[in-house]
Amino acid sequence: MGFDPWDAAFVADPYPAYRELREQGRAIWSEATGQWLVPHYADVNALLRDRRLGRTYLHRFTHEEFGREAPPPAHEPFHVLNGNGLLDLEDPAHARVRRLVAKAFTPRTVEQLVPAVRRMAGKLAAELLADGGGDLLTAVAEPLPVAVIAELLGVPESDRGPLRPWSADICGMFELRPDEETARRAVRASVEFSDYLRALIAERRERPGGDLISGLIAAHDEEGRLSEQEMISTCVLLLNAGHEATVNTTVNGWWTLFRHPDRLADLRRNPEKLSTAVDELLRYDTPLQMFERWVLDDIEIGGVTIPRGAEVALLFGSANRDPARFTDPDTLDLVRADNPHLSFGAGIHYCLGAPLARRELEASFGALLADGIPPLRLVREPQWRDGYVIRGLEELLVEF
Repeated sequence: MGFDPWDAAFVADPYPAYRELREQGRAIWSEATGQWLVPHYADVNALLRDRRLGRTYLHRFTHEEFGREAPPPAHEPFHVLNGNGLLDLEDPAHARVRRLVAKAFTPRTVEQLVPAVRRMAGKLAAELLADGGGDLLTAVAEPLPVAVIAELLGVPESDRGPLRPWSADICGMFELRPDEETARRAVRASVEFSDYLRALIAERRERPGGDLISGLIAAHDEEGRLSEQEMISTCVLLLNAGHEATVNTTVNGWWTLFRHPDRLADLRRNPEKLSTAVDELLRYDTPLQMFERWVLDDIEIGGVTIPRGAEVALLFGSANRDPARFTDPDTLDLVRADNPHLSFGAGIHYCLGAPLARRELEASFGALLADGIPPLRLVREPQWRDGYVIRGLEELLVEF
């Protein structure tokens, strides 16, 4: 089985195909996706930091100059929202926005949230226990990060219902070759979410609070403040990136543990291993399998020249299983000490929310492994969702 992001068997287990790709070379052309695939850890790590690549090219070229077609005008609301977020900005705009966001989203902000995160995780675990089990995805994995980001942003509980659907619809555009219906849903969600946040920002300007939106409004330096669009895009990115990664790491992680019952039993007996266990689960089956970059200036990878205007696909899932960097990479080692996985990226686009994501995952797994909570067991083998870039399960049915 080769690299085929639209094949269900590949999505269910891409790791044998990654092994073949690493043996083939350092940069492999994919006719199916129209990209250069980069499967080795050292190359992925280096290219994440290489300024000859970019998440966008519009800071240097027009679409025409870069040999690409402009997106349809109907898609503009999505691209405005996405293009003003940290993930798709390049320097100098990226450095300015990240510096200002970091003034509001500090390590202290994350630590202040930890007690609330643990309370929410414990409440969700108790409710799952009271129900005798259920779908771990909808009962625990999805509600926790939505509640945490909503708490962080200061979104009232009564307004939180649309957050998950908005996030899912917008993230559909990050898959390979999204169809027109996916684009239509993403545009609608972009408009609705932006309108909601615009109103919330206006309210916080009148009545500031202790939430992140109030902090973003107040953040300034000698170069000025964040624009309203930058604030909106930052808030949406925090939900989308934090939410999708945490949800899928939770369910993919539990599915991994169920397939390694000895490791699960050991983790239950030794919850102090949770910190290294979370990073190992992120490495072993990363929720973001591919990160795409545009080639802004010709580069050479392993003797292959990749020209300006091409696109490279940095294969995080393959890099995290590269035996050149990880000892016994296909072995789940929950106390792996040397574990510089790339699941949160690297370079200027390293995930700003990584510390919060780790705290959420520790709280989520910890709540379901706590004393007084009977062991979980799988009801039936799960199915993988359509979609490869952000890879997750349809459901994960469990019982106690």
